Amino acid sequence: MSEMGRSRLPIAIVVAVAAAAAATFLLRPRSGLIDPAPVEAQQYFTASQLDRAEDFRGLQRVLGLAGLGVGIATLAVLVWRPPPGLARRLEPRPLLGGAAAGAGISLLLIVTELPIRAWMRARSLDVGLATQSWPDWALDVLKAAGIGAVTAAVAGLVAVALIRRFPRGWWAPAAALVVAYGALTIWLYPVVIDPLFNRFEPLREGPLRHEVLKLADRAGVDVGEVYRVDASRRTSAVNAYVNGLGHSKRVVLYDNLIDDFPPDEVRTVVAHELGHQKHDDLLRGLAWLALVAPAGTFLTQALAERLAGRGWSRGPAALPAVAIAITLVGLGLGPASNALSRQVEARADGFALELTRDPSGFIDFQHRIAVRNVSDPDPPRPLHLLFDTHPTTVERIGFGVAWPPG
Repeated sequence: MSEMGRSRLPIAIVVAVAAAAAATFLLRPRSGLIDPAPVEAQQYFTASQLDRAEDFRGLQRVLGLAGLGVGIATLAVLVWRPPPGLARRLEPRPLLGGAAAGAGISLLLIVTELPIRAWMRARSLDVGLATQSWPDWALDVLKAAGIGAVTAAVAGLVAVALIRRFPRGWWAPAAALVVAYGALTIWLYPVVIDPLFNRFEPLREGPLRHEVLKLADRAGVDVGEVYRVDASRRTSAVNAYVNGLGHSKRVVLYDNLIDDFPPDEVRTVVAHELGHQKHDDLLRGLAWLALVAPAGTFLTQALAERLAGRGWSRGPAALPAVAIAITLVGLGLGPASNALSRQVEARADGFALELTRDPSGFIDFQHRIAVRNVSDPDPPRPLHLLFDTHPTTVERIGFGVAWPPG
């Protein structure tokens, strides 16, 4: 690699960090946030609940980081100790070779990380968080592996095509494709991919649907469709989310949330999700991606070329270095994205409190969901800042205690 190519990496790091920080600052919510009242976890959770969450989540975090490390190590081996003769077999037809390499890398990562994923799942079974049988879980793994392999094959083909066509600046068209892919997944995944793993049905006529539509009308939100998903066949954890764009826009409620939680707490969850719709938070996330993608792909190219060194190729052999660069860049930029996400989630909490005017139901829900999901109400601060996309449970309880704002 040329001296100029090597010198790009420090510049690329500075540009990427600056872009992520600027995007997070520009897109942060300007209103609707509540300063949480100071709350101690011991005020709302028993010692046994806190010990159970710490015992479970502590090792789960370690295993999650270990799985990440195994993936990075696997890619590093492919970069610096590639299988003998593999490049020669793939290079004669570089685009098809790129597709094959992309699919192969995806499947290899699944295989190498599978023991840790299985261990994490076994621990979830032990605490009652997972409900799915091992054969059904294995089937889901195979489905995800197939989808991932197809996606990676397309990505590998496109990556090789860009590297060959724009050897010095493939990061620029790659950035545009990253944003397009982000928009496509938000739009299509709810109607194409999600139904492969769960059954979705429109929320039936009844008190809950009436309440959802009434809340949406009061909030001035076009809710799209409201779906019930059969999440209980896979987990005892409860959740709700919004996704989709245009005709695929929807609010999704877990069936165990609907069946097991009292109406006032379900109302709180629905109001929170309506807050995301009200403030176009999916588009906000896509805007963050659009602002950061050019700097991120610029850094990816510089890092991939540095990692590959003299072995840098314009063919399929480059893909392991590109893959490990994508992983490392994603890890590096993740904290900025997560910081924005936590603010967005905090505003949705404030919106829910304002819409329902029920801080008691809000606090009860935060307590109940933390116990149900075996969550750590107050995780270690460094890990929270690096990896968490939501405020901590004690912060969210603090929102309820502080409402209405003075």
